[in-house]
Amino acid sequence: MPRRIIRTLNAFSACALALTLSGCIGTWGIAPQSKTLQANTLTTDAAIREAATDAHWPDQQWWHAYGDPQLDRWIALAVAGSPSLAVAGSPSLAMATARVREAKAMAGVVESAEKLQANGQATLKRHNWPEDQFYGPGALSGANTWDNNAAIGFSYALDLWGRERNASEQAVDQAHMSVAEARQAQLELQNNVVRAYIQLSLHFAQRDIVKAELEQQEQILALAKRRLDAGIGTHFEVSQAEAPLPETHRQLDSLDEEIALTRNQLAALAGKGPGEGAQLQRPTLALAAPLKLPSNLPAELVGQRPDVVASRWQVAAQARGIDVAHAGFFPNVDLVGSLGFMATGGGPLEFLTGRKFNYNVGPAISLPIFDGGRLRSQLGVASAGYDVAVARYNQTVVGALKNISDQLIRRESMKEQSHFAAESVAAAQKTYDIAMVAFQRGLTDYLNVLNAQTLLFRQQQVQQQVQAARLIAHAELVTALGGGLQAGQDVPDEERQAAPKTPATLAIFDKKPDNAE
Repeated sequence: MPRRIIRTLNAFSACALALTLSGCIGTWGIAPQSKTLQANTLTTDAAIREAATDAHWPDQQWWHAYGDPQLDRWIALAVAGSPSLAVAGSPSLAMATARVREAKAMAGVVESAEKLQANGQATLKRHNWPEDQFYGPGALSGANTWDNNAAIGFSYALDLWGRERNASEQAVDQAHMSVAEARQAQLELQNNVVRAYIQLSLHFAQRDIVKAELEQQEQILALAKRRLDAGIGTHFEVSQAEAPLPETHRQLDSLDEEIALTRNQLAALAGKGPGEGAQLQRPTLALAAPLKLPSNLPAELVGQRPDVVASRWQVAAQARGIDVAHAGFFPNVDLVGSLGFMATGGGPLEFLTGRKFNYNVGPAISLPIFDGGRLRSQLGVASAGYDVAVARYNQTVVGALKNISDQLIRRESMKEQSHFAAESVAAAQKTYDIAMVAFQRGLTDYLNVLNAQTLLFRQQQVQQQVQAARLIAHAELVTALGGGLQAGQDVPDEERQAAPKTPATLAIFDKKPDNAE
C-alpha cells in the first residue's frame, strides 16, 4: 500500500479517535452547584462568644462528672450490650456497628477491582457425533470423542482515568462516614441512658417529698384529734386533716410506678431484661465542676460532633462519585490474557499434553460512542448527589451551632433557676414552721397550715425539677459538643471535599448543543 494512503488512513484514524473520545459524548457542562459552609464564617451569638475559653474538652467518659459509680457501670453495660432497640428515632448502636462492617466490606469489594483478576475453568465433554452422511460431521460421523479444555484467564484494569481508584476512595469515604455514624449512635445511646437515669433520680426525690408530705399530714391529723379531745378543736378540723391522705397515697403509688417503668427503660437501653433493671439502686448524682469550652470557637465546637464528621465524609464520597462519572466518558483499557489447553479428539486427558497448550494476551478497549445520554445522566446524578450532600452538611453545621448555643443558654438559665428555687424553698419552710407553731398554740386555724404545707412541698418539687433539668442540660451540652468521642480527629480535608472539576479533555466539548433538550 502506498505511503500516502497509509498517512491518510493514520490521520483519519486519529481524527476518528479524537471524536470518539470527546466529540460524540460531552458533559454539556453538567457540574455541582453548591459549596460547603465554613463554620468560622458563621456569626455566633453571645452565648458562644462569652463562654469560658481556658477549658478542656470533655473526655470520652463524660458521665463520670456525675460521680455515680452505678451510672458508670450501667453505661458500660449499654455500650457493650449494643441493644437492637432504636432510641429517639435514630439507628441503634448494633445497627450502626453492622453498617460499619458492611461499609468496610463494600470498600474491600470495590478496591479489589484495582488488583489483578484471575479465574480458571475446565470442561471435559464426551461428544457423540451424528451419523448423517450428507449434512453430518464427515469423517467424525458416528464417532465418540473427547472435547476438553482448561484455561486460566487474567485481567488487569490500567485505570488510565482513575475510575477504579476514585471508586475505591469513594467506598473508603463511605466507610469513614459509617464509623462517624456509629459514634453518633453511641453518643445518643449514652445520652439516653443518662437522661433516663436522671429521671429515675428525680422520681426518687419526688417520692421523698410526697412521703414527707404524708408524714406531716398524719402529724396534723393526730394534732387535730388531740385538740378535739382537749375541747379546743372541732370535728371539721379533723375532717379537713383526713381529706388529703388518700390523694397523697395515690401520688406515692404513682411515683412507685414511674420508678419501676424507668428501671425497665434503662434495662431496655442496656439490652437487659426487666429483672436486671429492678436491681437498680437509688441514684446518687452530684454534678462536679461545670463543663468548659475549648479555646477555638466555633470551628472546634462543630468539628468534634460525629454527625458533622459523617456529613463531611458523605460530601467527600459524593465528590469521588463525580470523578467516577467523569471517567465513564473516556475509553476503558484493560490488559487481558489467558493460558490453557484444549483438544477435540484423543483420550480424556490428551488435551493436557504440551502441544495442546495455547495462550493469548493483549489490551481490551471499550469506547463510549453513542449511549442515548446515559453517561450524562450518570454525571447529573452524581453532581446532584454532591449538591444534596453539601446541603445536608451545611444544614448540619447550622443546626450544630444552634444546638450548642441553645444548651449554653439553658445551662446558664438552670444555674440561675437553681439559686431562686433554693431561696423559694427556704422561704416556704419558714412560713410552714411559723404556721405550725401558731396552729399548735391555737393562734391560727388548719387552713393556714394546709396552705403553708402545700406551698412548701410545691417549691420542693420545683427545686428537684430544676436540679434534674440542670443535670440534663449538662448531658445535652456534652452531647452537643460531640461527647468527647474525638470524631473530629478523623475528617476529610477541604480539598477532598471540594467538587471535582471537569477534565480538560471533556471541558472543550462541554457546550450544550442548541438543539438539545
